[in-house]
Amino acid sequence: MFKSIICELLGIKYPLIQGGMAWIADAELASAVSNAGALGVIAAGNASVEWIKKEIRKAKGLTEKPFGLNIMLLNPNSDEIARIAVEEGIKIVITGAGNPGKYIQMWKENNILVLPVVPSVALAKRMERAGVDAVIAEGCEAGGHIGELTTMSLVPQVVDAINIPVIAAGGIADGRGLAAAWMLGASGFQMGTRFLVAYECNVHKNYKQMIITARDTSTMVTGRPTGHPVRIIKNKLAREFQELEKRKAALEEYDELGKGALYRAVREGDMDNGSIMAGQIAGLVKKEQSCKEIIEEIFSEAEKIIISRGQPS
Repeated sequence: MFKSIICELLGIKYPLIQGGMAWIADAELASAVSNAGALGVIAAGNASVEWIKKEIRKAKGLTEKPFGLNIMLLNPNSDEIARIAVEEGIKIVITGAGNPGKYIQMWKENNILVLPVVPSVALAKRMERAGVDAVIAEGCEAGGHIGELTTMSLVPQVVDAINIPVIAAGGIADGRGLAAAWMLGASGFQMGTRFLVAYECNVHKNYKQMIITARDTSTMVTGRPTGHPVRIIKNKLAREFQELEKRKAALEEYDELGKGALYRAVREGDMDNGSIMAGQIAGLVKKEQSCKEIIEEIFSEAEKIIISRGQPS
């Protein structure tokens, strides 16, 4: 039922992309997702060039299936990382937090598929004109860096506005969310938060526990005044960001407060002063599973929902 142009484009069984979560989406998680039939992704984030090369090479040894590289364009090393994608033979690049326009020609000349994350119709149109292969329309329900529009409103408008495939992201963690995105016209899906609790995900156990115990209101958006809002789970750090907003603090104070915060959460398990990035859908995630179990369960659920809703009452 869910065979789509995305499966053909990316060479995968299921039209699902694992979210590029910085300090989390490493070779082990990416290869496990790819081996399960979806597209695993290594996230460059703010990691060193050496780490990125190491993870790419490690993933090549763990899977023969396609996997991608997520490049956060806010990274000051993005020029070098863009070249690494070519040098290391990456076939699929996903970009976020910026416009990848200046790299597209180089990537296309090296037969790299380009899938930018877009928060608006305007950027989706611009990316289509630039020659990308598909766009990932991400709603503000997602964890990490977000835009303003919800997935429900963004995805169908992007689908109507462009002629290349649209992948829906933000607020998808089970078969119901996937089926809803399919009905909105998406050709594929991106999911991050649910993979945080995969057995193969190396995030700190404290982080996983925060996801499993999250409620519907557990997340909030921080850093709006910086122009780069981020959704995280509420904690001491989140409250400190709120205080900065209340007193209209200088942008430098946001930078100082957020420095190293994601690393503290992911690697050190600091649930007070760490940035626990997660989507609003975290409240639905209640158990650890393998990547294979997660993927098969979600698509099985979605197929049953669509079939049952299509039956006459």
